Amino acid sequence: MSDRPGILASLTDRITRVGEGAIGTVRAAFDLVVLFLGTLGGLFRRAGRPRGAVVEQMHIIGNRSVVFVAVTLGFLGMVMVYQTCLQFNKVTGDFSQVGVQFIRLIVSDFAPTLTGMMLATRVGAGIAAEIGSMKVTEQIDALRMSGVLPVDYLIVPRFMASVVMTVALTVLGGAIMWLAGGLTAQYSFGVNPNIFYDLSLVTGVHVGLGLVKSLSYGMAIPVVAGFCGLRAKGSSEGVGWATTAAVIGASFSVIVLDFIWSILGFMIFGGSL
Repeated sequence: MSDRPGILASLTDRITRVGEGAIGTVRAAFDLVVLFLGTLGGLFRRAGRPRGAVVEQMHIIGNRSVVFVAVTLGFLGMVMVYQTCLQFNKVTGDFSQVGVQFIRLIVSDFAPTLTGMMLATRVGAGIAAEIGSMKVTEQIDALRMSGVLPVDYLIVPRFMASVVMTVALTVLGGAIMWLAGGLTAQYSFGVNPNIFYDLSLVTGVHVGLGLVKSLSYGMAIPVVAGFCGLRAKGSSEGVGWATTAAVIGASFSVIVLDFIWSILGFMIFGGSL
């Protein structure tokens, strides 16, 4: 009987912590949606947006990520095709469907999703670290005192640049992935390039689905990373937390969006995919 008050207090404390965590999650999700809507609104507001910021961010997000994306997707293409051909060689020895099926997956899923994951780590971390540093050093408060919306000054240019460069890097990464896979199939298993590099099964549905995924990733990454940066507190430790949260959040958003768009694509187009 004497332990009952302690047990009740412990249970109450746990329930309180769970409730606070749930409320904090809902509030953070609401704030994230508000930031996204504010970013969309900022696309039509030119006041407060520094000149040349979009071009500068396109260079930071796109040009500095070219080698990273190209090398990563190139090696992944080589590994995927090698393992696929290896399994086909053990079962049937027929490689005629490797290339045509591989390019369908590249266009509709592999290229946009893998590119999005790569940008979520490199670009997401950079955006969160930069904005987080400005937050803890009160530079964002100074922007507000100057009558400038931090969303227009910090998020919108990165948002616009990310959308454009994510699509561009998806196209580049997908082409390199396909080329590297074809060379692997040719020199490792003797697959005829004319058979591998076959686009006959790629339709507008695959291209459209890949484009939608790429655009959604380009929108999600800077918003999630910027949101984490704006929530940074304290000093350098807060910036580190924001950077880690941005990488996790942006990567998770890419995975969730990939799942959502894949399910919707299957429900709408069915066997066309």
